[in-house]
Amino acid sequence: MKARVQAVEYYLPENVLTNLDLATEFPEWSVDKISAKTGIERRHIAAPDQFSSHLAIAAGERLFKQKNIDRSTIEYLIVCTQSPDYYLPTTACLVQDGLGLRTEIGATDITLGCSGYIYALGLAKGLIESGQVTNVLVITADTYSKFINPKDKSVRTIFGDGSAATLITGSDDDEDHFTGITYGTNGAGAKNLIVPNGGLRPGTDISPKAAISERNIEESQYDIFMDGPEIFNFTLDIVPSSVDSILSKASLELDDIDLFVFHQANAFMLEHLRKKLGVPKEKFFVALEESGNTVSSTIPIALVEAERRGALKPEMRVMILGFGVGLSWGGMIVKW
Repeated sequence: MKARVQAVEYYLPENVLTNLDLATEFPEWSVDKISAKTGIERRHIAAPDQFSSHLAIAAGERLFKQKNIDRSTIEYLIVCTQSPDYYLPTTACLVQDGLGLRTEIGATDITLGCSGYIYALGLAKGLIESGQVTNVLVITADTYSKFINPKDKSVRTIFGDGSAATLITGSDDDEDHFTGITYGTNGAGAKNLIVPNGGLRPGTDISPKAAISERNIEESQYDIFMDGPEIFNFTLDIVPSSVDSILSKASLELDDIDLFVFHQANAFMLEHLRKKLGVPKEKFFVALEESGNTVSSTIPIALVEAERRGALKPEMRVMILGFGVGLSWGGMIVKW
């Protein structure tokens, strides 16, 4: 039995933060400047009483309804989130109950960000192809906005909240639908993207630059910290070698890939990567203008949009690659 993607859907909260809203708060940044720098026009923001489990449930319900999927067929649930409702219980347990899934299923969280979708697909593939289950529901959901200091424009312009639900199912097809799977981890870079408050250990232990006294802002609650230049340099370094590794493992060449869908960090970074890799524009899909950087959900959201806009069609080989917080990265080629 081989695992494959059967269906994907996504959900975005109703509240919207536009570039005009941000430019009004930060007059030194114009609407055009924000758009040019990020490629983002608006971000969807979770309501004060809306948390990751709520977004995850909404994405799951949309998948079941839009794709006519019987929820009773789900045998395992993986929820990928870095903004869980609670330390415990596991968010996946809340989502299982909220979606009305059977109690005779496995349900677990994985705590990964920008690379999380790749890791979740890899785990789903392993569960199916080892014969444990046939249908795995993968849900990515994050509410990074709740970590953001309202005065920190460097991250407010980038991150949005969102969720996506992907059904991975077993097929009797002999063809492998997930190939070239590559993972990577460098915890030495953990200090470069961190929420220093709210955990059991002060984040300033490993990231002194995350201290409010070093950032020229007043402390709010969690105050996510991102060292933009360090993350940018890490991305430019790791993505080309990851692409080479994926292609090598799959015994393919760059020209064999029909579409590239990378983590939608920001438009400036993505364009830099596209040029560095030598990928034609028509093969490099970008879709973050309406949702921003939704962390682990950017890739599935982009896949849905690519299909809706006619850029992604059945039988295509699409390379997906996530990279960021951890530092962590992962990629693979998916037969659509």
